[in-house]
Amino acid sequence: MKELIGRTTEIKELERLYNSGNPEFVAVYGRRRIGKTFLIKSVFSKRLAFYMTGIYEAAREEQLSHFARQYSEFSSEYCAAPNDWNEAFELLKNLIKSYGNKRAVVFLDELPWLDSHKSGFLKALEHFWNSWGSDRDNLMLIVCGSSTTWMTSKIIGDRGGLHNRLTKRMYLAPFNLGEVAEYLRSRKIDWSAKQIAECYMVMGGTPYYLSLLDRTKSFNANVDTLYFNKHGELRTEFGFLFRSLFNDSMLYQRITEILSKSSEGLTLKDIADKLETSKGGSLSAVIKNLCDCDFLAEYHAFGKKQRDTVYKLVDFYSLFYLKFVKNDTLSNWTSSPDDPVCRTWFASAFEVLCFYHIDYIKRALGISGVATTISSWRYNGEEGGAQIDLVIDRRDDIINLCEIKFSRLPFVITSQYADYLEERKELFRTVTKTRKSLRITMITLNGIKPGKYTDVVSDDVNMAEVMRV
Repeated sequence: MKELIGRTTEIKELERLYNSGNPEFVAVYGRRRIGKTFLIKSVFSKRLAFYMTGIYEAAREEQLSHFARQYSEFSSEYCAAPNDWNEAFELLKNLIKSYGNKRAVVFLDELPWLDSHKSGFLKALEHFWNSWGSDRDNLMLIVCGSSTTWMTSKIIGDRGGLHNRLTKRMYLAPFNLGEVAEYLRSRKIDWSAKQIAECYMVMGGTPYYLSLLDRTKSFNANVDTLYFNKHGELRTEFGFLFRSLFNDSMLYQRITEILSKSSEGLTLKDIADKLETSKGGSLSAVIKNLCDCDFLAEYHAFGKKQRDTVYKLVDFYSLFYLKFVKNDTLSNWTSSPDDPVCRTWFASAFEVLCFYHIDYIKRALGISGVATTISSWRYNGEEGGAQIDLVIDRRDDIINLCEIKFSRLPFVITSQYADYLEERKELFRTVTKTRKSLRITMITLNGIKPGKYTDVVSDDVNMAEVMRV
């Protein structure tokens, strides 16, 4: 089996639950291709008492036949296909009983696919756990699914028979930039910090997407193969990604496309207006699901109230696909990175990368334990406008005014740029009337080059160094 990268917290928690001595009912969820199955199989390997995964769009009879085959494999006994799911769970009880007091780990993967139309699966699962499983100290039941709307409504947020029955819910997030770098090194892919950052901005932190990279090819050639080839796997992934995650997937796609066209983000009212619908509970639920799956992030413009929450698309795969691939904006990538449109896009995507890794930026600034509010700031005055990419408003009476720059080489601060930073800091102080101390903070990929004007900068965050790229 391939090496497991990252997931340190999740591994420790799974081991703790395994050794708890109590019945455990664990739900692991997260987007398609994120590594849920790989995590569970890597941690428990030969400790699984039973494992099966649902078959996509298969009827109950086919799912039950698959159950029988899996049961035969794990029990070493022939098993005819059960007539229904209640009968299947009765067989599972016998298998678990055979373990005596030894821990029996049962892993049911892609639960939404097992719950096919009129299958009775969910009712049978409820009855199995409530009437028997919850009293078995040796049972660790792990359920998994990529369909976030199904998992959150039917298992995690269920108001029926499984309400408050979970002992642990575990969301698997995409890799961060440092974990992507570690993964690439494990694959013997020796790329520069800039190439790794570009890879993250184009593909995101989805392990399966990264596994498609060919280490014998350059990064640009890989992008051509995966996105711009007629049959490239990431060219055809977008629609299935949303169908696998969400009910009413077209609405989720449409909202994602709307937000892909706004680098500054949109409020709920803005999104509703563009959809030509109301901003009621149903739209709020869709936005929440997109946030829960790391497609969107929410933040506020500096000084604005809660109702002015802005939503920003932070899923890098979607950002790249919708900008350059969906409408055939480019014919290939190898000859495009120096195109002004591409350079502008990378600058914007690097801002998103920094927002997405704000905890690491705070750690680099030495303020991990300080309560903060994250926002951006824009001002439109009579004599022109000004903006600050990232504002970190701290509880310790300090505000970091962050300037985000994507550059292959250490960033050079010129006399003109130093004056610009100072003028903008004073404009921010005047307009916002803040009494807090203001610190100009540079966030770059490779730091800033020492020079005559670097003293204007209070803090220098080197993302390559922070994330160990």
